[in-house]
Amino acid sequence: MRLTLIIMNDSVQRVAQKSGLPPGTLVHVGEHPGHDATVAISRWNGSSYEERIVDSLAEMNLDEATDKITWINITGLHDVDKIRGIGEFFNIHPLVLEDILNPNQRPKVEDFNDYLYIVLKRLAFDRTTIRAHLEQISIVVLERHVITFGQTPDMLFDPVRRNLEVGKGRIRSEGTDYLAYVLLDSVVDQYFDFLDGLDELTEILENELLDNPTPDTLSDIQRINRVMIFARRAVSPAREMLASLLRGDSDLIHDSTTLYLRDVHDHSVRVMESIETYRDLTAGMLDIYLSSLSNRMNEIMKVLTAFASIFIPLAFITGIYGMNFEYMPELTWRWGYPAVWLVFVALAASLLWYFKKKKWF
Repeated sequence: MRLTLIIMNDSVQRVAQKSGLPPGTLVHVGEHPGHDATVAISRWNGSSYEERIVDSLAEMNLDEATDKITWINITGLHDVDKIRGIGEFFNIHPLVLEDILNPNQRPKVEDFNDYLYIVLKRLAFDRTTIRAHLEQISIVVLERHVITFGQTPDMLFDPVRRNLEVGKGRIRSEGTDYLAYVLLDSVVDQYFDFLDGLDELTEILENELLDNPTPDTLSDIQRINRVMIFARRAVSPAREMLASLLRGDSDLIHDSTTLYLRDVHDHSVRVMESIETYRDLTAGMLDIYLSSLSNRMNEIMKVLTAFASIFIPLAFITGIYGMNFEYMPELTWRWGYPAVWLVFVALAASLLWYFKKKKWF
């Protein structure tokens, strides 16, 4: 809990850096990733493809007149100057650039006539620590350019690059709207990987609940509930965003691409339904855990009650013989002590037999 509070306070402090600044002021709100910002530029048409990594705006050749589609992928949002330069060249609104630099945006789509601004969350699941990690992916779709902004380098879009390089599928013969669809589909498909990891973990926890539930099992269930909160925060707005994209009438989205976007929206609906199912499942697992603890406590109380019930009459007999009476016949009887033990054993055995017969023990 202390670690969570520290993380939350640090996030609040980073957001507080923008307090008092006018709207559109470009300030990176987030942790420094520990690496330099990289810009990968890919250009292609139906017959050729080229890709390179650049370090400065001058190397991007953004003003180069070309009939090719260009994809600019920026990794690392801490280099504000590069993002400002790209925004100025493509005439992207400062408020959009401000949202790009703030990784706490809700998934959404905004239509600025000349370009579309899309925000969605990448969702990753760490099975070892049972934690969900969210990363903001921002996409700007123009007529001949697509610009993506990410926080950390990863292999999320590597299959897209490979398809572009080998010319597989329709991606090199379509426009920027189709590339945007492919990128959105890559993010949504990763949600299914998240569900696979969640399914495997819940199956393990179900077996633990049935075999030997421990306090660690309860801790894991609580972590899964927290993961569900992160998952809903990513998937539910993404579903709404895709629905808004389908309802929109932007000239940048062609009818042929709308069919593919509808498929991505269907995938997001399926993921959201699965998350709701897992939420119900974890709630049921919590009830099972509490019931198992209650049943175990009942079994323990049965054993303790049985032993108490057996020793109460024995203690009663012992108490009688512990009283200081002068005339007690058994005190002078030679077989009095063995007889008392015989009564003890017979009484305890009779009570055990009675409890077993009544299925109390």
